[in-house]
Amino acid sequence: MSEPPSLSARLHNPDLAPATTREWSGYSVFALWMSVLHNVGAYTFAIGFFFRGLSTWAVLAAMAVALVVVYLLMNLSGAIGQRTGVPYPVVARIGFGVFGANLPALVRGVLAVFWYGVQTYLGSVAISALALRLLPGLASWNEHGLLGLSALGWCCFLALWAVQLLVVRHGMEAVRRYQNWAGPAVYLVMFLLLGWVLVRTGGAPGFEVSAERVHGGSAVLQFASIVGLIVAFFGTFLLNISDFTRSSPSPRSMRRANLWGLPVNFLVFAVTVAVVTTGSATLFGEAVTDPIELVQRIDNTPVLVFATLVFTVATVGVNVAANVVSPAFDFSNIAPRYITFERGGVIAAIGSILVCPWALYSSPVVVDYFIGGLGALLGPLFGVIVTDFYLVRRGRVDVAALYVEGAGPYWYRRGVNPRAMAAAALGAVVAIPVALLPAWHAAAPFSWALGAALAAAAYLAMGRGATVGTEPEAAHA
Repeated sequence: MSEPPSLSARLHNPDLAPATTREWSGYSVFALWMSVLHNVGAYTFAIGFFFRGLSTWAVLAAMAVALVVVYLLMNLSGAIGQRTGVPYPVVARIGFGVFGANLPALVRGVLAVFWYGVQTYLGSVAISALALRLLPGLASWNEHGLLGLSALGWCCFLALWAVQLLVVRHGMEAVRRYQNWAGPAVYLVMFLLLGWVLVRTGGAPGFEVSAERVHGGSAVLQFASIVGLIVAFFGTFLLNISDFTRSSPSPRSMRRANLWGLPVNFLVFAVTVAVVTTGSATLFGEAVTDPIELVQRIDNTPVLVFATLVFTVATVGVNVAANVVSPAFDFSNIAPRYITFERGGVIAAIGSILVCPWALYSSPVVVDYFIGGLGALLGPLFGVIVTDFYLVRRGRVDVAALYVEGAGPYWYRRGVNPRAMAAAALGAVVAIPVALLPAWHAAAPFSWALGAALAAAAYLAMGRGATVGTEPEAAHA
């Protein structure tokens, strides 16, 4: 009997190895979604839909449709990690090859680094505003700066940056513990704002956020656009949810957490946002769509301090979950022998400073063309990975072979699957222009779905993977 192939140091380290514990319970995954959704960015993202000319009930209906789609897709993607116990870049090896997986890993990792910097900067702006409110003398710190950021801005940015790095340097268990309380914490502020609005408006703030209405085909397009944008919003997690579900104790636990954390939680959050925004319009004569600005209008310093700190906690939560964990694994996948999860997180953190996110955020052109272009690649990658796992391999994976170099079902051609690369490229060639070109502006919300569908169809059309069915049954996940 021949010896099993040995694990390659170019493909394996303890962080990339299959999970040995299953500590991400249903509550932990549920808290993860709360952290992802309960932050300033998600607040402004959700409130924007209520200004598209649809009634509040129509917007909520569109959200419900989108969230059911996200829930189903998230279960498909998350189940791959739950079954195999491996993180996203190793999952990508199944379809793209053991070395070809570096492409989808890098796309997700680089995108996360940019958003890591932007989210940290936005969080630091809130801290800076609070500091000036409490200590007006700090205004002189804004008179001097470096690389486009004031001295006060640098202090607040680096303080928030250091807190996030501290969490990640203690590994995934520290991330789990942080998410378990950080996500739910924002509901305290949301319910505080809701209560304040209800009291100030006499309990009748209204429910219709915008008086403008569109009809006929325009209404249908706006409804569909909301669905497309919400699905695309979750495009990053649809790829790397396996970073978390690899440690879920059971498929049922994961599905229940996704149900409560996505459709139910998002809709409750959206209704709260709608009522608070409507109330702000009644109170101030204009709808206040930024929760930080709304909090600052409350003439109560302790409440302001509490709310700002909680929103800062939420910023750290979403950044750690969405923009640090993924590149930590993704960069580790490039050189497992030298880059651990912790070192990958440090690389991502350093990169988030080097991109000067304050300058990036102030340039819509850069955001649209660089981040928008990278984002359009996520759909095709998802299409190939999920199609390969479910339709080609029928869920059968030889986990040990994912760490083997030079042979095995995932070696393909020198470690790269040309079919996967070609299918993803085809989806990207269509998705990127749709996402970026002004002429295709109306179709831009559907670029993720279009790229995913085209890549999936192309992958199937090019033939079912050449090595499918060769994995030994005993090794199947």
